[in-house]
Amino acid sequence: MTTYNQLAGYRVNYLGSDPTLNTGNEGQVWYNSTTGTLRSLVQIKAWSAAGNISTAKAYVAGFGTQTAGLGAGGYASVPLRPSTVKATEEYSGYTWAAGGNLNSNRETANNGGFGTQTAGAITASYNSFAPSGIVSITEKYDGTSWTAGNSIGTARYATAAAGTQTAGLLFGGNATPGTVGATEKYDGTTWTSTGSLNQAKAYLGGSGTQTAALAFGGKLSSTFSGTESFNGTTWTTVNNMGTARYSLAGGGIQTNTLAFGGRTSTANLSSTEQYDGTTWLSVSSMATARGNLGGAGGSGSATIAFAGYTGTAYSALTEEFNSTIFSPATGAWASGGNLNTARQVTAGAGTQTAGVVMGGRNPGTPTLSLAVTENYNGTSWTNSGNMNQLRQGAAASNSGTQTAAITFGGVSPGPTLYANNESYNGSTWTNLTALPAARAGHAGTGTQTAALGFGGYTTAPGIQNTTLAWNGTAWTSGGNLNTARKYLRGFGTQTASLAISGTAVPGRTTATESYNGTTWTSITGVNTARDFAAAAGIQTAGLFFGGSNPTATAETESWDGTSWVTVPSMATARTYLAGCGNQTLALGTGGSAALANTEEWTGTPTTATASTLTTS
Repeated sequence: MTTYNQLAGYRVNYLGSDPTLNTGNEGQVWYNSTTGTLRSLVQIKAWSAAGNISTAKAYVAGFGTQTAGLGAGGYASVPLRPSTVKATEEYSGYTWAAGGNLNSNRETANNGGFGTQTAGAITASYNSFAPSGIVSITEKYDGTSWTAGNSIGTARYATAAAGTQTAGLLFGGNATPGTVGATEKYDGTTWTSTGSLNQAKAYLGGSGTQTAALAFGGKLSSTFSGTESFNGTTWTTVNNMGTARYSLAGGGIQTNTLAFGGRTSTANLSSTEQYDGTTWLSVSSMATARGNLGGAGGSGSATIAFAGYTGTAYSALTEEFNSTIFSPATGAWASGGNLNTARQVTAGAGTQTAGVVMGGRNPGTPTLSLAVTENYNGTSWTNSGNMNQLRQGAAASNSGTQTAAITFGGVSPGPTLYANNESYNGSTWTNLTALPAARAGHAGTGTQTAALGFGGYTTAPGIQNTTLAWNGTAWTSGGNLNTARKYLRGFGTQTASLAISGTAVPGRTTATESYNGTTWTSITGVNTARDFAAAAGIQTAGLFFGGSNPTATAETESWDGTSWVTVPSMATARTYLAGCGNQTLALGTGGSAALANTEEWTGTPTTATASTLTTS
């Protein structure tokens, strides 16, 4: 008889308690002698119900991620209603909300959409009201409204797409007079032809990036299971899907894509397949079979399916697919004590039960900018010693403590930029060596004697990518950010920090970068780009909350060292706020038009859960 060790490469350990669970335990099986159970940590791949899209529809374009998805266009009834087919809806990871309407009706948008929720594009659609039927104009979305851009080179619809708003890819589709394999690249302005698919087809699925895309399924005179891989220049035929289908949806990257739903010649499908870069494997099916649906997902392990046609009716259903051994991060915000001085554009340090905020702005005070400092004990705020310099938009050592922190830089009305650096001992501020140059709108991490300041802006040349390190006595230069930006946030230590979001050129960015004490490396970006937010935590476990895009938001995202997950929002949408604490116990206070209220976050980090296989 074949043993488990021969099958899985693991022995069944005899343990007195469950081991510490992490990715290293995946696939392991052990016997817990205390509970008398056979236990395992296995990967779960499954669909679950999520919030419905507001209008039942089909032929909808979908793109973005599982926690920041977007559905645009489509049609919702017969006869067609232009007010419906222009609609855009945005998904938060929990619910759908209305976005800006498209400028043109796009009834058969299908998969001709690409990018993110705040920087997306749609093209290659069908409109029965248009003279030729085909809409070739590209429209770009900024998170609020759509703007018309240049047309594609080959007019068509029922295409697939991949990539970002400034590096997009469009392939396949129905044209006049027939189906094509034409592929075009988009640079944010202009479409350029590149290598065609080996098999012309329409109503196909697509995923990936402009230089690493995947095309799968589709239809010509027959239905296809074929898959092709794109390297930025040429399409190569790779392994087929298990089920031939068209009018399907998909999401992910070239080496981890999910394909789901769609149609055969006789039926709608609920079946799902996952591609690992080589092979398609059948995984859990959707609860509702449907074709002509929308899909979105930055990874084949975290995807959403929404809308579609069931064969008898249009659908408003949304389902989420997750492939993980972990339970996602979650938590909740609760009210805390009010500040004595309402303020915005302030800085913070410390913990949830021993925090400190300093400076900021209150339009109701004669000086506008503040020097006022307040300490928090977990219940109420107490006024403490004033800073030596009135200022707003300063940075602080946010891993510092209530009795050992620094704040540096900032600005006052005028505007006058400051280089001042001050040290706090819990009651008194002391001037230290100033920054080499005045700056504001920057981020600060680290401690009182080992701090980091990065980004922001100076009088010249403006937005910064520079980093400065503080050793308790002097400032020295560190590695440059890959994306210059201001109004960003960060958390961590001097040798292990994160730089998060902010305002770059030409606008807000989702960019996240990791610092090792010498070099910044671009990593997974936040789901929603914003500036003037707050952050708390360490490099491998943090929280990012509030901010503006373009108006004040309450959105909160949790960081597990690998990815950002949208978790429950703050009770009050706010920007220009201060934050401190960590991933599981954080504090957010002030902000917007000089708020005084405080919110306390109690969170649960991403965790692994073992499964009981049998009980003795």
